[in-house]
Amino acid sequence: MKTIFKLITLNAALAITCCPAHADLFGQLKSALATTNSAASSAVSALSSDQVAGGLKQALGMGVSNAVASLGRNDGFLTNLDVKIPLPEKLQKVESALRLAGQSQMADSFIASMNHAAEQAVPVAAGVFGDAIQQMTIDDAKGILSGPDDAATKYFQKTTQTNLFAKFYPIVQKATDSVGVTAEYKAMMGKFASVNTFSGFLGKSNPVTLNTTDIDTYVTDKAMAGLFKMVAQEEKNIRANPVARTTDLLKTVFGSTAK
Repeated sequence: MKTIFKLITLNAALAITCCPAHADLFGQLKSALATTNSAASSAVSALSSDQVAGGLKQALGMGVSNAVASLGRNDGFLTNLDVKIPLPEKLQKVESALRLAGQSQMADSFIASMNHAAEQAVPVAAGVFGDAIQQMTIDDAKGILSGPDDAATKYFQKTTQTNLFAKFYPIVQKATDSVGVTAEYKAMMGKFASVNTFSGFLGKSNPVTLNTTDIDTYVTDKAMAGLFKMVAQEEKNIRANPVARTTDLLKTVFGSTAK
């Protein structure tokens, strides 16, 4: 697993550059794979399907590494509005009441604690995605190259989602304790009870409360959703931009397909 992680980390060093002289990465790979499966006589015909699939694996490894590095750091979720974890829908009335009462910091502290717990789980995804990339077959590569813009992301969701949840959940459980998610939640709900007593925001009804398992499951689900969203963004970037030929394999694949 450590070897796989190192491989993905190395792939992260591949630089993305906008160079109009070259076709987009996925377009080149798709063309190369199609040519290797035909009788066409050209430089690219010397490439094997394994080489083309290898180029795809390196490119996806780079994208995964970028997504993991972006989220698996301090404030990786909290400062990214695309993946920031909000209060659970069941607690939206609680949040509204606190903000109206000038107690926004209570809601913000709970939100921050959930996001910090999520960022601690993300690094383990490197190994899980690395396994999926290494196990990718030629047929998988064909499907990704000829599929829709999110074909690679869907491949990762299909092959990693169950394993990711199993690995994320215990890390989130530990993290929610270490960063004080439960304590922040209790403090927030205590403050809300006080505010509601005087404001009558919810009248005589009580808000739905969450237990520790509810919170851990919510944070795990949101952490995974955020990760897949970032992977999808990386896939879109890979499809739209050429990749610098910084490894022998990429030089071979893209050197043969360059115009």
